[in-house]
Amino acid sequence: MSPSRTGRSTSRSVRSGYAVVWSVIVAASSSIASSCGRSPRRASEFPRLRIRTRCGWQDERVSPRRTPRPSFGIGSIRVRPGHSRELEIPITTLVTGTTVSLPVRVIHGREDGPTAWIDAAIHGDEVVGVEVVRQVMSRLSARTLRGTLIAVPIVNVFGFTAGRRYLPDRRDLNRSFPGSARGSLAARIAHLMMTEVVDKCSVGIDLHTGSDRRSNLPQIRCDLDDPETRALAEAFHAPVMYHARLRDGSLRYAARERGARVLLYEGGEAWRMDDWAVEAAVDGVLRVLAHLDMVDPGVAPPAPETPSLVSRRSGWVRATTTGILHTEVELGDVVRERDRLGSLTNSFGRTLRVVRADRDGIVIGRTEAPLVNRGDAIVHIAEVERPVETSTGEDVSDPTELAAPDEAAAVERNKEQP
Repeated sequence: MSPSRTGRSTSRSVRSGYAVVWSVIVAASSSIASSCGRSPRRASEFPRLRIRTRCGWQDERVSPRRTPRPSFGIGSIRVRPGHSRELEIPITTLVTGTTVSLPVRVIHGREDGPTAWIDAAIHGDEVVGVEVVRQVMSRLSARTLRGTLIAVPIVNVFGFTAGRRYLPDRRDLNRSFPGSARGSLAARIAHLMMTEVVDKCSVGIDLHTGSDRRSNLPQIRCDLDDPETRALAEAFHAPVMYHARLRDGSLRYAARERGARVLLYEGGEAWRMDDWAVEAAVDGVLRVLAHLDMVDPGVAPPAPETPSLVSRRSGWVRATTTGILHTEVELGDVVRERDRLGSLTNSFGRTLRVVRADRDGIVIGRTEAPLVNRGDAIVHIAEVERPVETSTGEDVSDPTELAAPDEAAAVERNKEQP
């Protein structure tokens, strides 16, 4: 007898065996049910019967199979569901022949879900975000993540390795999006970031810190008029949510044009690790992932009971003279108009100016420079949103300067308001 006929004969025998076994089970059930005074159960009421044969597990009633999740393609590789991969996407080649690449890590979950990204160091001197990405990724698992998360810890590789904010040609990478495959170095990096990362995602978190010896209170800047973006910001739960207009050439602007919702996080100071800024960002990112149902709620820490403050208008108080700055307010302090923020003195300690708040609000930024020149930004104050919104949402860069006109007046004000 041929092998094919033998296989068909065996298959018919197995099916016949199923029928006999099933008939015996149904008959036994009818007999037991009758003896107990209950009506017999129909065959369709029995759970699915699984009988093992030499051919493997067989189902009496076959349910449709679940389509496996496809692999995730990025760069030249594909990441299988339930796996995590680190890779480098080439940017350019140095004169020495060394390849400069964009470092990327992908966590591709087993289950379907959103695709999101987190990035840091678009400005090369912003190291807080690099640590945030490291801590976030260390708390996630490809076995439990739903959806896909792309992490780019250092976008501006050139600036980061050189210890500079901008690229070698002094271009600001965050004013070069969406970029071009044939443009400047900044344009090429921006284009690579857009095509390999942003275009694959629906949500992004862009991590930043203060610049030029400035420190920032942990805050989220985004389009609060968009309900979906606002929901993400509320889930992040930073101390302050600031409604910031989109800047042409920024990653946030380019991503929004492609349909993605983006949160821009600010916290800490350039070239300094700040535990508060790191912790606030890590907790916020995890809460956003939980909001998107990419991780279980237990992975993200609970939000603080204190609600986020909402602001649509802010401004920097600037120095009206050159001097040594003695700042008297901290990040997060609530101030009233005309409150004392600090003073400017000469090298012998004589008070030249008393610096005062030009509005009510909360301190969201301050300079860390001890020496300031006339016109330098000193303290950044954000107005807290009122029930009736009348603000323009613009960042006031030239606020009214409130300082004593001369030394005598400064001394008198110093006595009046310690």
